[in-house]
Amino acid sequence: MYGWIWRKLPLGLPGKLVGSLLIASAMVALLWYVVFPWAEPLLPFDDVQVTQESGDPGDVVPGGGEGVGESAPPGDEHDLPYETDRNNAPPSPDE
Repeated sequence: MYGWIWRKLPLGLPGKLVGSLLIASAMVALLWYVVFPWAEPLLPFDDVQVTQESGDPGDVVPGGGEGVGESAPPGDEHDLPYETDRNNAPPSPDE
């Protein structure tokens, strides 16, 4: 197919190069402005479901991080190897 297109483009090598760039640009524009917007609602990229079992988003539940506590389903507890109470903690003196 590409060989057939290359042979049918006119004006020698410069015309073939310019014609190839025009065809490639037209295909990219067709995909970008027609095909991708049509297909976007069919794809699950924005299908995000965030749920919270109890409390307000800012509530801290004892025994866990924010929103995680006794109401969390089994297997949902995480033993994190780092501290989650503070963000960007300064280095400790023993390091």
